[in-house]
Amino acid sequence: MQIIVTGSSGKLGVGVVAALREAGHRVIEFDATVRRGPDSVQIDMTDYGQVADAFAGVEERHDGVDAVVHLAAIPAPGIVPDTVLITQNLTMTINVFQAARRAGVKRIVHASSETLLGIPMATDPPYAPLDEAAETRPEFMYAVGKHLEEELAKKLVRWDPELRITGLRFSNVMAEEDYAEFPSWQNDTAIRRWNLFGYIDRRDGGQAVLRALENAAPGYDTFIIAAADTAMEADSAELLAAEFPDVPLKREVTGRETLLDITRAREVLGYAPRHSWRDHASE
Repeated sequence: MQIIVTGSSGKLGVGVVAALREAGHRVIEFDATVRRGPDSVQIDMTDYGQVADAFAGVEERHDGVDAVVHLAAIPAPGIVPDTVLITQNLTMTINVFQAARRAGVKRIVHASSETLLGIPMATDPPYAPLDEAAETRPEFMYAVGKHLEEELAKKLVRWDPELRITGLRFSNVMAEEDYAEFPSWQNDTAIRRWNLFGYIDRRDGGQAVLRALENAAPGYDTFIIAAADTAMEADSAELLAAEFPDVPLKREVTGRETLLDITRAREVLGYAPRHSWRDHASE
């Protein structure tokens, strides 16, 4: 396939672009950062005119694409004022979804977020492991924006039975160099309670996007995307006992398995995370 990836220079974007190219797809990178190359386009994703024009075609880059992966966003709260964050992130997503539809693109994957699950967990989650069946609980504007993006996608697919939009609720994205910090967390379980001790290697994030493009069904669906393990050395049951003693178990947990349940991503998309921080801890 010929695939546009927005936000290609971000931490997750780098992993996604690499995974798609390794699988044999041609990737056209859309990013606000100036990057010179045969497959790079500098673009302001908040400007619908630019987005619609660029999705239809860019001279010497493409004259139409098969799929869009939308990652471009202000990536976290606190970087800009709240109203700027939600306005810009929603604007970019609306522009991407609408421009893709107008260009006849039927496969869209967008970055949703684990923050919809109640992060920073000031209130206990309803159960663990936490899965997609849990009611969304956005606790700040960044998460509210992700909730609204998901709602928009749900409505758009009603109008087109061939359109498939997939929201991937990525956990805390890590590059290989980030793993050097993990050992410093191990003496205090509270440090990572804010997201149920979860993370995702950006290479596995790329694999999740690839599987969503390949295997997602028409319509809209969301999937939690995390590593197979937690960010901690202690067993998952011990972590829950220490930080969430009153949270009921939805099913038994064994060893250090993730408490952000990736069962549906495995079963529906074929997602199979291969990377762990433990492989890099001694490097």
